[in-house]
Amino acid sequence: MPPTSPDRPGTPAPAEAVAPLMRGISVLRRLTDADGSLSLSDLERATGLARSTVDRVTLTLARTGYVRLDGRTVTLAPRLMELGNAYLSSVRFPRLLGDLVDALADELDESVSLAVPDGEDVRFVHQATRRRAMSLSFRIGDLLPAERTAPGTVLATLWGAGQWQAWRERRAADPDGAGFPSLPRRSRPADDLFEDRVDAARADGWALDDQLIEPGLLALAVPVRDPAGGIACVLSVVSHTSRHSAQGLRDSLLPRLRDAAAAMECRLRDAPPGGTAPAPGPLASWTAASKQELGREFVESLARGLTVITAFGDTGDALTLSAVARATGLSRASARRALITLEHLGYVAVDQREHRLTPRVLALGYPPLSRITLPGIAEPHLAALAGRIHESTSLAVLVDDSVQYVARAATHRIMNVNITVGTRFPAYATSLGRVLLADLPAAGLGPLLDHAELRPLAPHTLTRRAELEAVLERVRAEGYALVDEELEAGLRSIAVPVRDRAGTAVAAINVAMHSSSRTIEECLEQVLPQVRLTAGNIEAELHTAARFAHVAVM
Repeated sequence: MPPTSPDRPGTPAPAEAVAPLMRGISVLRRLTDADGSLSLSDLERATGLARSTVDRVTLTLARTGYVRLDGRTVTLAPRLMELGNAYLSSVRFPRLLGDLVDALADELDESVSLAVPDGEDVRFVHQATRRRAMSLSFRIGDLLPAERTAPGTVLATLWGAGQWQAWRERRAADPDGAGFPSLPRRSRPADDLFEDRVDAARADGWALDDQLIEPGLLALAVPVRDPAGGIACVLSVVSHTSRHSAQGLRDSLLPRLRDAAAAMECRLRDAPPGGTAPAPGPLASWTAASKQELGREFVESLARGLTVITAFGDTGDALTLSAVARATGLSRASARRALITLEHLGYVAVDQREHRLTPRVLALGYPPLSRITLPGIAEPHLAALAGRIHESTSLAVLVDDSVQYVARAATHRIMNVNITVGTRFPAYATSLGRVLLADLPAAGLGPLLDHAELRPLAPHTLTRRAELEAVLERVRAEGYALVDEELEAGLRSIAVPVRDRAGTAVAAINVAMHSSSRTIEECLEQVLPQVRLTAGNIEAELHTAARFAHVAVM
């Protein structure tokens, strides 16, 4: 009997489909719809899978780094974003057009987005948002119904009879929009005037969403055409009725939106062909080793199938079966079965011998994870570090001439370092601050030290500027800072930087302890390697999360 997918009940999968891969994707979809976290029991109910199957799937996903297991709770992990990143990299719009979107948002002081079609629906692939109390935006990867969005109206101008029929069937099956969890429910069915709005958009070359998503929200959209004349993506600006009327939004912003779309079309036309041949991958050996270590609890075919998605990306938007097999290290037969499964579920589109990822890949965790912050990334790693060394750990950022604590993991000891999130200390007297000061360019460090008051906070506080600059030079060379009883008598701490994708220290992590806990030599031999390991783990997830999404540091 052919396998079936929990995501496509009643639709038999091809005989060669990989059933564990379908089950794993179903688990990721349910976690995504639940905004990133569910108990094992809730996952069992949501997917309809047996509890033993849910346990094996989640253990395998945890082994790949795509989820975290905390007791009976399963939570999406930032590394899962590498699947969506593969699609975003392959489609190239964020990389080629993102700076133009960001510049337009700055110019208009409104949120600006790029959207692409996902069947008869819409997903956003790039966002430039405005930080204000009435900030209105959707997350990268959110699925929206075409009939309630300006981008969807624009995209529907190219629909054929088959797509219109599929749209009508979807509306009939889900009149209240329950299949779009990111949207507020409507008290009335989807607007029956959608086809009229599409006709108008076809004639005008633009579309307006006048409070179709929810009261107060306005959006204006124009197409960005590819060199062949089709719609590559849709550029839209989102505002609120407190800032514009519908007509005012159109009259004031449409010319600028069209100019920006024209510039994007030139960028697409002039861009060189993307992609290089993928390098051979080590997947097969990695999954085999995991299988040997974990035994039957590790579902090797699930891990291999998901890594097929990551074969795409910088290698180009289309890959042959041979290229996928080469990139993953899988046999052609294994790669073929995974691609057949992903095509059945709608994550891969096939054109003759070429395979492409679809926007549906973004449904695998990207929307909730696209809003993760650096403290959110760091917290589980800090907790793990505190558990290993039995000392308190912290993440801090530089704010003017102070460090501000933005994440903490404390230990339960009679004598403990008691610092709360939000606390600020002078940067010059802390290990966290010295790591961050040492990373500043001379043009930034000099003026900061000019205005800093180097006052004694404890008996050993370093207060002479020349000595501080020499210490910072050593910190810069060694990659860590150790401060012994300079902030407070009896307090010793050691810190290392956390660097972004460009190599800039955007934060630092430390371990703080009473000076009687460990000698300085023990700190260097026992604690420093663990702190560096933790910083590396945080950086790996930060780099994945920040590839196409903005990650706030606090």
